Amino acid sequence: MKSKLAKISLERLRLIAEQQFDIRIASDGRWYHDGGEIRRIELVKLFASILLRDDDGVYWLATPAEKGRIAVDDAPFIIREMSVEAGAGMAPQKISFQTSLDDIVPLDEAHPLQLQKAAASDHMRPYIEVRDGLLAKLSRPVYYQLAEYAET
Repeated sequence: MKSKLAKISLERLRLIAEQQFDIRIASDGRWYHDGGEIRRIELVKLFASILLRDDDGVYWLATPAEKGRIAVDDAPFIIREMSVEAGAGMAPQKISFQTSLDDIVPLDEAHPLQLQKAAASDHMRPYIEVRDGLLAKLSRPVYYQLAEYAET
């Protein structure tokens, strides 16, 4: 699901000269620059806030003045926690997920859970859309927590 802002950003993105940034998001969600891990979480969150994925699946860091391709091994975000909020009365329970960058993502129509082949294997893995086509991979503990919840 693309927001108007993302669509405008992607259209504007086509007009800006292209660069290649030496930034990589590893399959465990860690960010690297020039081969070294970016350890300042504030900087990672800043980069994540300008992260876009185009219709061809290419990831970009984009500002109004410049854009650069980055490498993403699997999904740019990792889900580290899951919470279930009891509904009041007959209201359904609400499931939400928290990313490693502290974003809260509700499980709903705008943020569907989906199974896809992981980039480095033939195994199907669960992902949830965080925003504008950017996915988060459920960590193994969260996957098991969700499976246990589904059984009850």
